[in-house]
Amino acid sequence: MTDSGIFRINPLQPWQREAILKAAQLLRDRFGNPPADAQAKTAHDGLLEVLDPARRTVRMQRELSEATRTAALTAKTERRARERRGTDRRKANVGPPSGVAERRKGDRRRGERRR
Repeated sequence: MTDSGIFRINPLQPWQREAILKAAQLLRDRFGNPPADAQAKTAHDGLLEVLDPARRTVRMQRELSEATRTAALTAKTERRARERRGTDRRKANVGPPSGVAERRKGDRRRGERRR
């Protein structure tokens, strides 16, 4: 069974591969290995990703996992930062909530039924 063509990548011609390698080498010569400049590093990595598509996949997965980890940590810290109640009711005896009648209405069992 052959590929449908959706995921198939056309192989580079030798001259295209050579041109990409020379461009990456030029960036390394001008900006260091690996390039110190952010734009040069992005361009260098992009050129290498053209040669090796799996490299791009690994980079994308790493970026997504870092973003997910960061989002999870910020949500966790936000949850811990805010308190569920403004004050702790157990620190002081404030009694029953206001506006509600007292629940006790007397003994339920009277006389003979009382144990």
